[in-house]
Amino acid sequence: MAEQILKMTGISKSYFLGGEEQMVLKNIDLSINKGDFAAILGPSGSGKSTLMNMIGCLDTPTEGEYTLSQQKVQELDEKELAAIRNKEIGFVFQQFHLLPRLSARHNVELPLIYAGVREKEREQRATEMLSRVGLEGKMEHRPNQLSGGQQQRVAIARAMVTEPTILLADEPTGALDQKTGQQIMELFHQLNREGKSIIMITHDAEIAKNAKRIFRILDGLLTEEEAGC
Repeated sequence: MAEQILKMTGISKSYFLGGEEQMVLKNIDLSINKGDFAAILGPSGSGKSTLMNMIGCLDTPTEGEYTLSQQKVQELDEKELAAIRNKEIGFVFQQFHLLPRLSARHNVELPLIYAGVREKEREQRATEMLSRVGLEGKMEHRPNQLSGGQQQRVAIARAMVTEPTILLADEPTGALDQKTGQQIMELFHQLNREGKSIIMITHDAEIAKNAKRIFRILDGLLTEEEAGC
């Protein structure tokens, strides 16, 4: 039986705007097992960004229960949430978010600095991760010396360097051309084959087809497509 690493039960999220309650997420159930490659597909305004923030422990639900790696997220304080984000979640963003003055290697080392890893080990782990994503010869390059696809590979290496439970990717090909985007998807497939669990947030149905499981979110409601759809 597959090991369950994430479980959401009855997750709802509402905000008060102009004195009125706006329901953004509505009674969502979601479970992710170790080794899953899941896509959450939805248009702008569907609630997918709010759900991503919930998965990434950047926001907390109004109602419901979220368990990540056997920890009940809604019971954690801010310090504990920061720790679980650093340890359990590797974030990949559409716009890369690399620091322009740092080399690729130093960008990848950043999460390890926050985790208190010593310099020699940081350098070794960052070097290994950049090699793993195919950037052996680009480690001392700054972001402006790299193509968009290479910058996203650096961002993926940075997300992976702490060996997180889940790689959480928000529109990972959104800033890339089609060919480069497919290369990033091939890298995701490789990482998934190696056992990494991936959750990808996207509005692009073609990109979502790369995943083994596809969830659709619309008006705050989440449904999973049947295999083969």
